[in-house]
Amino acid sequence: MPLNAASLRHSRNSVVRSILHPTDLSEVSGSAFAHALRISVATKSKLHLLHVSPQEVPAAAAFPHARRVLAQWGLSGEDDTPWVIASKLGIEVDNTHIQRQEPVQGILSFLDQASCDLMVLATRGGDGFHHWLRGSVSEIASRHSSIPTLFITSGARGFVDQVTGDVSIRRVLVPIDFSPTPGKAIRAVHRIATLLAGGAHYVLHLLHVGRSAPAIPISARGRSPLPHVILRSGNVPKTIVDAAIEFDVDLIAMPTAGRNGILDALRGSTTERVIRHAPCPVFSVPSE
Repeated sequence: MPLNAASLRHSRNSVVRSILHPTDLSEVSGSAFAHALRISVATKSKLHLLHVSPQEVPAAAAFPHARRVLAQWGLSGEDDTPWVIASKLGIEVDNTHIQRQEPVQGILSFLDQASCDLMVLATRGGDGFHHWLRGSVSEIASRHSSIPTLFITSGARGFVDQVTGDVSIRRVLVPIDFSPTPGKAIRAVHRIATLLAGGAHYVLHLLHVGRSAPAIPISARGRSPLPHVILRSGNVPKTIVDAAIEFDVDLIAMPTAGRNGILDALRGSTTERVIRHAPCPVFSVPSE
């Protein structure tokens, strides 16, 4: 959806007030940055850009230029100052370098000081997580896995156009199982899709790999009835990816097991295997 007044309307009930985008400053991170910035605009939240390096950061290494991108998207003037942008769009972008620290330690230190509601991470498919998230990922899981995480895989089709900032969320897939419960993921993806698409309609697909579908909590249904659950059989991650391709979805929202959410995502779980091969971004949402 093109950027317009409706798509920039902010919901005061938004649960996203602060976004963390750890970046390795590579070109591969460009799509993830565009998604993080666009969500920041839609939710009028603060965007933290974080780069952690075990070595000194070269002088040439630079964070993505948020003001330039916002001007390219037609949301601000090229000469607008940060405070003008904050007044006009209701967002603030903060750049933080942490040097001479392992990435995981740096992220933990940052999250100890800043309260964030969402992380946006770039991945490189099969080896993306371990490219710079080396170290004890279990610490991130045990201390901070309550944070929903949007994974943008290199080569996958994003729902934010890097050039124009336009958003396209037409279809969303939510795989469901008996555990973890999918209610929080369904509600979270509805809020994100509604905010980003300016209230435009999107189609929700619910998928269960198995013989009988679990019951959906009433709290997940909101005012609109949910669609019937699609039943499939086969290898779970492959079946989810195949369904995402078949339905041509723009986002997969994966319910994860609470405090084990990020640990699962980084250690070979269903979520991690879906992220490796998904044709679109994957939104990992810890359950209640």
